[in-house]
Amino acid sequence: MKDDIWSRNEIESPCVRVCVVHPEERICTGCFRTIDEIAGWSKLPNEERRAIMEALPDRAGRLKKRRGGRAARLRKD
Repeated sequence: MKDDIWSRNEIESPCVRVCVVHPEERICTGCFRTIDEIAGWSKLPNEERRAIMEALPDRAGRLKKRRGGRAARLRKD
């Protein structure tokens, strides 16, 4: 017997439990959401969640750029 009491019809979170915000892009390196999107996820309607989910694949490319490592960080100063 299946218990449907706790069943919910909503879009699941894209969280992969790698919660690190990229310092320049300001998105999570695990799920590619912004801090505001992560914080408000549980209260967002499905339409907004769906729009965010559709935008995530395009954000992934923003983190794949090579930054130059330590030398690039030192040049910024």
